[in-house]
Formats: sequence, structure tokens, C-alpha cells
Amino acid sequence: MKKWTKIILFCTCCLAFISCDRLTKDLAKEHLKDKPAISYLNNTVRLQYVENTGAALSLGDDLPKTASFWLLSILPLVILLGVLVYTLKNMQQMGAMKIFSIAMIFSGGIGNIIDRILFDRHVTDFMNIGFGNIRTGIFNVADICVSAGVIGLFIFFNDKKDKPTLDTSNITA
Repeated sequence: MKKWTKIILFCTCCLAFISCDRLTKDLAKEHLKDKPAISYLNNTVRLQYVENTGAALSLGDDLPKTASFWLLSILPLVILLGVLVYTLKNMQQMGAMKIFSIAMIFSGGIGNIIDRILFDRHVTDFMNIGFGNIRTGIFNVADICVSAGVIGLFIFFNDKKDKPTLDTSNITA
């Protein structure tokens, strides 16, 4: 695949994932805020609106506002920009699935940073999955993107497409 095709794939995926995250968060605000949780599949899937000012599972929720802004907005933004630069510089050596996985991580991170910056550190979460008393934390589409992207990177980390191959056609014995 050509580099420009990969860049278009990356940008299109990022735009799609961030748009999906924004749309679902807006729908959650419109249909779930200030309402009781909605349960599906015998309470396996629960939709319930919460605003999280911390990181995953509300870690850092009690940080002072300034520390929270720098640790949960600016630092991740700088790291994500580094990931973006790294990806664009090394895209030619990456397979499509690795690019797709990085796009998911980048988009999920940006999706939650958008909430943190626009809504005074409040990230909209609204999905919860579980069986009986065993439940996940409440999460959103951006969190799914980050998690799926990390899993994808583990799966495709040693993708053979990423390794340069030695051209032996010109070697004579």
C-alpha cells in the first residue's frame, strides 16, 4: 500500500472514530442525563449517564483542577501528538492493521481530551457491561477505541509487513 493511501486510511479512521464518539456522547447527554439507567439483555448491558473528571475508573478524580488539567489533558495530548508524528514518519513500514490500531488509540485519546477541554474536565461515560455483581466500570466509545487499539497493537506488533525484507535477487554465488 502506498504511503498516501495509508495516510488517508489513518485520517479517515480517526475522523470516523472521533465522530462516532462525539455522536454517542451527545446522544447519551440527550437521552440518559438525569434519567434512571436503561438495562438490556437481563441487565448485561446497562446504559447510564455519568460525568467522569478522572482517568479510567475515576482514578485521579480528586486531583486539584490545575493538576488534573495538566496530567489528564495536556500530558496525554503531548503523548498523542508524539504518537501521531511517529506514525506519520514510520507509516511506510507499517501494515494496515497496525495503522488501524494506532488510529483507534489516537482517536479514543483525542475523543476524551476533547471532553476534558470543552467541558471542564468532565468526560461523558454511559456504558456498563456485566453479569450479576461483576461489572465493568462505566465507559464510552473513546474508551472502547483505546482498548481495542491496544489489543490490535499486541496482535499486530510483529506483523511481517512491518519488517523490511532483504532483496536477494541481485546476489550471485
